[in-house]
Amino acid sequence: MTSLDKPTPDTDQPRSNDQPAADAKAVTEAALFEAFGGVRGMVETVLPGLLFVTIFTVNKELKASAIAALALSLVLVVVRLIRKDTVKHAFSGVFGVAFGVVFAMMTGNAKDFYLPGMIYTLGLALAYLITTLAGVPLIGLILGPVFKENLSWRTRNPGRKKAYAKASYAWGLILLAKCAILFPLYWWADTAQLGWVLVALKIPPFLLAVYLTWVFLAKAPPPIDVFAEMEAQEEAEKARKDAQNARAAEARNHDV
Repeated sequence: MTSLDKPTPDTDQPRSNDQPAADAKAVTEAALFEAFGGVRGMVETVLPGLLFVTIFTVNKELKASAIAALALSLVLVVVRLIRKDTVKHAFSGVFGVAFGVVFAMMTGNAKDFYLPGMIYTLGLALAYLITTLAGVPLIGLILGPVFKENLSWRTRNPGRKKAYAKASYAWGLILLAKCAILFPLYWWADTAQLGWVLVALKIPPFLLAVYLTWVFLAKAPPPIDVFAEMEAQEEAEKARKDAQNARAAEARNHDV
């Protein structure tokens, strides 16, 4: 067994110096921003819902509010395309708003604009908890490719798997708490009240979950770069073949 195959020890113990810890925190912070869209991604998730509830609060017109929210979502995608930025977060916003618009227009109930997103949040919360209980924390599946470790943390990096489990539990419980506030309001509050609470709860729970993920991962062992390992193996194999070819050529020359 090579050193790369051995499980990385859990680093709940103090590190030998401050620089590796600082580097780990910086790498983790950058990866989280990439995975979750950063500040701009958060703003783009808030704006369509904010526009919907603002217009509806003023004129109580479902159609105008829904069309405005959907149009804004599309504008955000177009801006990203023009700037040649990643569009995955903007596209997810468009689909979320589109589902809400279709659902609300079908039922004629403006509160149903928010219902698909609420159901998605509940499903996501359960997914975080269930996958963690199953030994495959969802946050690890999301961040593994970002850290270039893929699924190596499952069997080769127990300290990192533990951190992913903690983070996934945090995400699941935070989203469940959010649902515990929103679903009663869906039945008891009017559309404007529900909308403003939803806007208020859009970023703070997300920031708390991201912060806790950063705390857990910054203290965890560093990721195993499986892509670098594969490149190293390819280089070693190429060197081995070159050496074999060189020996074969030398043997042929010697025979001649």
